[in-house]
Amino acid sequence: MDKQNIVLVGFMGTGKTRTAQLLASQLSMDYVGIDDEIERREKMSINDIFRLKGESFFRKVEKEMVAFFSSGAGQVIDCGGGVVLDPENMRELGQSGHIFCLWADPAEIYRRVKDSPHRPLLNVEDPVEKIKQLLEERKEFYLKARFQVDTTGLSPLETVGEIRRILDVDGRQ
Repeated sequence: MDKQNIVLVGFMGTGKTRTAQLLASQLSMDYVGIDDEIERREKMSINDIFRLKGESFFRKVEKEMVAFFSSGAGQVIDCGGGVVLDPENMRELGQSGHIFCLWADPAEIYRRVKDSPHRPLLNVEDPVEKIKQLLEERKEFYLKARFQVDTTGLSPLETVGEIRRILDVDGRQ
């Protein structure tokens, strides 16, 4: 029997990518980075897609990638921060596996992402305020994930341990 997918959602800077890579490695599952797949398909960076084609185009392609990878199994799927905004994305991801929302406090998120040039939603005058605003706007969506993991102060390896503990306790994997 195929393993169900493990899906990581959450705001940027919460550790989704590194955690997903480590988790996939530890569990001998395939790693899928939705943003990486979008960049590969569009042959440009996420930043350039936002700048040249706009957020609505990006969200359309993102939705197509979510649908495609949700049809597979035995994957750890690393989703971009805005995937949760589309209920259809969440429904498809939830049908294919277990959704974990990683979160962290705004100061921790800013510390983690402040030196990253590829964060299009933070190209604003006051990025900390923007983080707070976006977290508040997305909170209800993030809370729809079955499992919540606070990564504030945790390394990606510690976050993997917490996810594995939840899966073991929940008897799902």
